[in-house]
Amino acid sequence: MSFFVVEIALPVPLHRTFDYLPVQNDTQEHYLPGQRVRAEFGRQLLTGIVVGCKNHTEVPQNKLRALLERCDDAPLINEHSLTLCRWLADYYHHSLGEVLEHMLPVMLRRGCSLSEANERIWRRIANVDTNPKLRGEKQIALWKKFQHSECWAHADMTAAGFALAQLKRLAELGLIVEEEALPLPNIPAVDPVFHTLNAEQQAALHAIEPYLGRFKACLLEGVTGSGKTEVYLRLINQVLSKGQQALVLVPEIGLTPQTVQRFQERFNVPVALLHSSLNDRERLQGWRQVSEGKARILIGTRSAVFTPMPELGLIILDEEHDGSFKQQDGLRYSARDFALVRAHQSQVPIVLGSATPSLETLHNALTGRYLHLKLSQRAGKAKPPQMKLHSILHQPLTAGFAQPVLAAMQKHLENNKQVLVFINRRGFAPLLACRDCGWMAECRRCDARLTLHQYPPHLHCHHCDFQQGIPAHCPQCQSHKVEAVGQGTERIEEQLAQLFPQRPIRRVDRDTVRNKQAFDELFNEIHTGGSCILVGTQMLAKGHHFPDVTLVVILDSDAGLFSADFRGMEHSAQLIEQVSGRAGRADSPGQVWIQTLYADHPQLNLLIDSGYHALALSMLQERQLQQLPPYTHMALLRSECEDRIQTQQLLQQARAFIQDWQRQHAHDNAPVTLLGPFPAIMERRAGRFRYQLQLFCPGRVPLHQTLEALVQYLQQLKGFGKVRWNLDVDPLDTI
Repeated sequence: MSFFVVEIALPVPLHRTFDYLPVQNDTQEHYLPGQRVRAEFGRQLLTGIVVGCKNHTEVPQNKLRALLERCDDAPLINEHSLTLCRWLADYYHHSLGEVLEHMLPVMLRRGCSLSEANERIWRRIANVDTNPKLRGEKQIALWKKFQHSECWAHADMTAAGFALAQLKRLAELGLIVEEEALPLPNIPAVDPVFHTLNAEQQAALHAIEPYLGRFKACLLEGVTGSGKTEVYLRLINQVLSKGQQALVLVPEIGLTPQTVQRFQERFNVPVALLHSSLNDRERLQGWRQVSEGKARILIGTRSAVFTPMPELGLIILDEEHDGSFKQQDGLRYSARDFALVRAHQSQVPIVLGSATPSLETLHNALTGRYLHLKLSQRAGKAKPPQMKLHSILHQPLTAGFAQPVLAAMQKHLENNKQVLVFINRRGFAPLLACRDCGWMAECRRCDARLTLHQYPPHLHCHHCDFQQGIPAHCPQCQSHKVEAVGQGTERIEEQLAQLFPQRPIRRVDRDTVRNKQAFDELFNEIHTGGSCILVGTQMLAKGHHFPDVTLVVILDSDAGLFSADFRGMEHSAQLIEQVSGRAGRADSPGQVWIQTLYADHPQLNLLIDSGYHALALSMLQERQLQQLPPYTHMALLRSECEDRIQTQQLLQQARAFIQDWQRQHAHDNAPVTLLGPFPAIMERRAGRFRYQLQLFCPGRVPLHQTLEALVQYLQQLKGFGKVRWNLDVDPLDTI
């Protein structure tokens, strides 16, 4: 047998592949790109991915280790996905092994077999019209279940109240058989109802249809409630009729249940889900259902974009502007940008939907790179809400509310409607302070103040999760005049309960909605209708349909108006527009009251008077004058360490290297502009000092050439073993 080594990618931060000897008695034909193998790496036991085989290696043969196990006979990652991963690793300057890891669910990363997804199921083998001799109502009801669906998981049957003895009775009669197999989502027997499209929806649909079967990026810019989802459903229906699959990406887990319900009401096909609230086994099951072509629609959050889909025909990315599509640690990829690359490679269309598109996406649409489609009217009889800026400068407030705002709330509640109060700050109050000496409760590990929570009572840092009890007196001057300053969702809920004692209050934030079940229960309560007040953070803002909400009150709307981040106004405007879009989505007209200290702010007034699109055009002009993205390309090098000096020094050496490298390659590259190093807005977080170096370049290629050289330099740099650093390409968070 001729000598060969197996080249594998391992989930380690080193930007290289590794050579191993094959498992004993294996031949070169046993190893195909995309297979999993188990290998020793230092003292670790890791799951790697085969990249290829070769007959030579630079590693001395006596130092080569043999693979411990070949996990698969056939590749789990096909060549198509391997190509995508290589692009992703190159673009974000990340380890190929860590990128490939994202292609697999957690159980497969640990070396588990595909069969771990199997469950005990019961499958119908008799004809539906068979009339067996069944005893008792339970057996008859059980057989009716199998007449509606061929397969049922054993767990679903027991949860429905059927006993093992009843299942075995049907098996003895030759009606069903017990198996170990991959469970499939139950396919509801529905009679699809297609809503009548208005002229704009019809025009958007007709514009996208010619691109089914080839690549085209389409921006569907539709005001909130304009019926973007109905356009998605029509497109998916056409894709399914061609025997293809559809991938639907949503920004939040909270949007998944209602999206699934819309799809299940429309399509008689298995719909798979992938999001972070599933356990590892459920994620493996969903991954297999889709990758084996058994599920025809995949609905998921950011990481679902990596799932193999052998018959992919369409990608839809709803709320494309949402920051949740950008991974903020580890591999800092953008699911939106990766979905665009995947659609191009698969030659399928991708639809980016939003009422408030990101400036990058809008710029691509305005310059003709994307097909730009607009929905300017709400679907059905719903009308856009009436928006009003209300100045609270030098005005008396009751529990943080202006009197005209409280009067408007009372009026809508008396009409048996719902009111949504938005404040993007959870907890009881953002600050606990002493009125005598000015002491403030601050986090010991962060440059941040502790948030006061009352349920249960404690002080909490929302940045590093540090928690402590509430002091009975000031630890600095021993005064008992320690007070809560400011408002959070808990305090607003408490105060509204006093102002409107006859009305139920529903608080929606991360503290009340900790899991999917709690989320579903709370939203079911809201959708039962009836007068109530909803208090919440941006969890309430993203895509939810509340037909009975006719008034939205936005508190603390000024936070993003003067942000140090150049994207601050964009994000603030998107949030205001999205929250406002929850009002008046049914037949009753909606109103939006925005309390502000800066009622004369020009950009805020432009948003209210002319809408998000007009403000976005204005912000694009500013970005062009300042040469900021999307008119230039950006990367961010961050460092953090418990030693402030070392944190700075690493970035100073990185800056010196870039300047020297550019002098040597000045004839090849456009110049890269450097800003920093300077401290992050929150310099110390979780006990570590944080600094950053910003890189700007008008050309994407020269920027990435510089970044590639920089990463190689930093990986070889000695003396900074305690400093963590990361590179963020196309960053969303620059502060």
